Amino acid sequence: MHKPQPLVTFAGVQKTYDGASLVVRDLNLDIQKGEFLSLLGPSGSGKTTTLMMLAGFETPTAGEILLDGKAITRTPPHKRNFGMVFQNYALFPHMTVADNIAYPLRVRKLASAEREAKVKRALDMVQMGPMGGRYPSQLSGGQQQRVALARALVFDPQLVLMDEPLGALDKQLREHMQIELKALHRQLGITFVYVTHDQAEALTMSDRVAVFNEGVIQQIDPVDRLYEEPVNRFVAGFVGDNTVLEGRSGGADTLLLEGGLRLRGRSMQPCPAEQRAQASIRPERIAVATEAHTHNVLDATLRDVIYFGDHLRLRCTVQGQPEISVKVPLDHAGSLGTGSRVRLYLPPEHLRLYP
Repeated sequence: MHKPQPLVTFAGVQKTYDGASLVVRDLNLDIQKGEFLSLLGPSGSGKTTTLMMLAGFETPTAGEILLDGKAITRTPPHKRNFGMVFQNYALFPHMTVADNIAYPLRVRKLASAEREAKVKRALDMVQMGPMGGRYPSQLSGGQQQRVALARALVFDPQLVLMDEPLGALDKQLREHMQIELKALHRQLGITFVYVTHDQAEALTMSDRVAVFNEGVIQQIDPVDRLYEEPVNRFVAGFVGDNTVLEGRSGGADTLLLEGGLRLRGRSMQPCPAEQRAQASIRPERIAVATEAHTHNVLDATLRDVIYFGDHLRLRCTVQGQPEISVKVPLDHAGSLGTGSRVRLYLPPEHLRLYP
């Protein structure tokens, strides 16, 4: 099968500001046409620098960035035809909403009738139809964010770049905007590249996520794969909640705990026997053991039961291990008492082993 040519390619891209430490090191990344790709990572991991190099605000120290197979590494930002949405919205306070949105069209010297039609369409797209005459100061944060988005979309860019655009909104509004952005992306089919440090946000919205750490992509995968099969300990710990057990490798796909208990799982990287190793499992995959569970069962002490509304969170201790966090359905409420002994079952198919 012929693989489609990516819309954007980073080939061997590096970036340093001081000539000594690399903020981005040897980045090779393909962005497919029409996908929603999130760049996820802690601060200082290189994700924003990568976005800024793609936008043209930063120049790579080495390597090339290609758009449709042609190098754009030295093309200035205004000639790249990309829409950009920043965390602080960057709206012009002295212009109305409609004029803010029309600005990229004026720069591109579009005739006024065409300009008005496009502004109207962009306003409707972000459900701000009647607000064109208002000024940014008369809008809420969420409305300003929509105007910034409409301005980024109004000139039909082939790529929209977003740098933590929902970071300043409160939790409920942020979650609402995530769903809307995802729906808008589906409707428009434009390529979105989205920078965030919020892993829940990346998982909810993206087709694929690239996890950055120390200037390197640790893993790039569709969201379900990233969550279920983290390739290393960093990704396992950074994406989603994670319960960790420490021990030694017992050879193929097994972890030996201090007390001699043997846990079966799946090795994500080669790990020679007797070497120090770790197992990680998602809290929702751990179950309270029944009689039927004969292996991969841990005896733990229940330290705390926390009510989360849609589930219970158990905080358990096992001798010589970090605290174990377990998510169980609400029907366990009442049957679990703080300080009691509890047997935990760790399904081998969900237990990931790392050196």
